[in-house]
Amino acid sequence: MSEYEIEFGEDWDRCFSRLDKSMQRRVAKKILQLQREIPARHLGQGVQFHVSEIGQYRLLYKIDEKRKVKTIYFVGKHKEYENWLGI
Repeated sequence: MSEYEIEFGEDWDRCFSRLDKSMQRRVAKKILQLQREIPARHLGQGVQFHVSEIGQYRLLYKIDEKRKVKTIYFVGKHKEYENWLGI
């Protein structure tokens, strides 16, 4: 099983810092899991992002298979990620 490098989008720090400490720990744990090649759920037609669920929160990221990189852009509740995506 191959490993992925993790990168972060420019708004990541702002999204992550808004979370309470216990949710930050849960998100960090999920990010460590994303380094492995695990099944990813695509958001749907016309949307470039994949999503992982962490309780009521969603972690949005893109996968670059050629470079073996997952870039994480956003974490927030369902309505927050819909607003962030503009849908």
